[in-house]
Amino acid sequence: MASGHDDELTRLREERLAALQKQAEEQARAQLESEERSQLESQEKAHLSQAMKTILKPEARERLARLELSRPELADEVRKQLAGLHENGQIAVPVSDESLKTILASLDSGKRESTIRRI
Repeated sequence: MASGHDDELTRLREERLAALQKQAEEQARAQLESEERSQLESQEKAHLSQAMKTILKPEARERLARLELSRPELADEVRKQLAGLHENGQIAVPVSDESLKTILASLDSGKRESTIRRI
């Protein structure tokens, strides 16, 4: 009887150990994937940052940096679009601050402007 009880405990321990090993492997795989993703993102950001140095004039880069403080997703979108246009030769380099304003206005045209009227 004791032998059957010991066998049951051994089996349960082995199952638990196997489950813990599987969980540890899954966590390690998820962490590795996360690290790879973050490394790719940082490389992409570095590439875009370098590209902006050649595509934009200093004033336009400053405007884009200020935009990133308030609306980082829009700034990233603009960077990606400018890099794509530059790679395809569809944009005159370097882009001035006025040209960047025009580009930003066209991208942000969907935003509804609100006004406050006093009665």
